[in-house]
Amino acid sequence: MMVPLGVVMRRTPGVTRWAAWAWRAVAVLPGASPADWRELRRDGDMVEYHAGTVMLDLHHTQTEAYLNALAAQVPSVFVMLRNRVGADLAAAPFDVVLVTASPFEAQDYADNGEDIVEKVPMPEGLVALVRDFIEAHHEEEVFKKRRRDKLGEGPAQDGIGDARIVQPRDVFATPERMRRGRLN
Repeated sequence: MMVPLGVVMRRTPGVTRWAAWAWRAVAVLPGASPADWRELRRDGDMVEYHAGTVMLDLHHTQTEAYLNALAAQVPSVFVMLRNRVGADLAAAPFDVVLVTASPFEAQDYADNGEDIVEKVPMPEGLVALVRDFIEAHHEEEVFKKRRRDKLGEGPAQDGIGDARIVQPRDVFATPERMRRGRLN
């Protein structure tokens, strides 16, 4: 199931001299039309932009991950952002790469070190849509304990090397055998 989601980014003044602006994904807009950094709201120095619209892809094999997302204290989607090369940092510094409801997929993107992952609360309508999708497609997996194959078991080996072969020096010899002066 594919659902278009618009991503709302908020720009506020930076709190350090090294960062002029602080950016945060603050909301998603289900069913949004395509946009490319369209200004939505301005309040003093704070500006909110509709940064872009991407498709939220709900897949039937990921229902367990969606259950984890809904079980959180605040059900959320995860927005993946990537720095634009040569972009104006005050106007449109990021590309919206993906929005997912799977915390497992978001973790994979966070681990690569190149992408920025923002956690955004799900609107109630989206929570209901994801819950309905889970009810329609979730199949509980039954745990099956595997048993070992008997084929791989050979005779037990006692130590390393072949005890029948006389060796001038045996580093694995027991102290008892070394005192007797023989190695085998």
